[in-house]
Amino acid sequence: MGDHPARSVFLRGRVAKVTRADLDKQPHEVAEMFDGVAKRYDLTNTVLSFGQDRGWRRATRAALGLRPGERVLDVGAGTGVSTEELARSGAFAVGADLSIGMLRAGHSVRPEVPLLAGDALRLPFADGTFDAVTISFALRNVVDTDGALRELGRVTRPGGRLVVCEFSHPVNPAFRTVYLQYLMRSLPAVARGVSSNPEAYVYLAESIRAWPDQEGLAARVGAAGPWTRVGWRNLTGGVVALHRATRV
Repeated sequence: MGDHPARSVFLRGRVAKVTRADLDKQPHEVAEMFDGVAKRYDLTNTVLSFGQDRGWRRATRAALGLRPGERVLDVGAGTGVSTEELARSGAFAVGADLSIGMLRAGHSVRPEVPLLAGDALRLPFADGTFDAVTISFALRNVVDTDGALRELGRVTRPGGRLVVCEFSHPVNPAFRTVYLQYLMRSLPAVARGVSSNPEAYVYLAESIRAWPDQEGLAARVGAAGPWTRVGWRNLTGGVVALHRATRV
């Protein structure tokens, strides 16, 4: 990847070294991790989520309330599968991601989807460019979560919408216990059968477990930047939550 400035955003790492989400983040390592899983990333996500990922993408599109002709930015777009879903609304959807490997994989299978290299803390767009912005399963990998939320606000017009689709905390205690067992034990084992870099999923499981719950993330969104009317909706019993907000 060379010395791309965007590498400062994400935890990048050989997961043998970075296996706990609360360790010091090594900005020069996480792009390499996502580069390493790019080849089979979409397939792995579908298998590990038991196909729920498709519904999560559709729910994200619906929550944004996109209309034909609007402009929407998909940050942490990876291979562009989420950007492609957003475009089904008739809006102009553009994806940005830090991992060159993920972008290359996306361009090879979705050449019609606009994808570019972009740093979530320094997005290459003017103020107020977009009617809506979204980030799916990537905010927890940003070095400065609050800074990313402010930057998302900068490129969104007043009155525009934000949707964060991210792993969260199942609300049923019994289900949460089962889910955590799957997350920490079974998920890495399943990843060994389908992923091009199964060790990466050890880190991913740790980062999910350490992430704030629904109320905690809502508080951060409201406090971090120019966002108001913050709310959330649980998907799959709280395994995933959609956090919505409006640009002041």
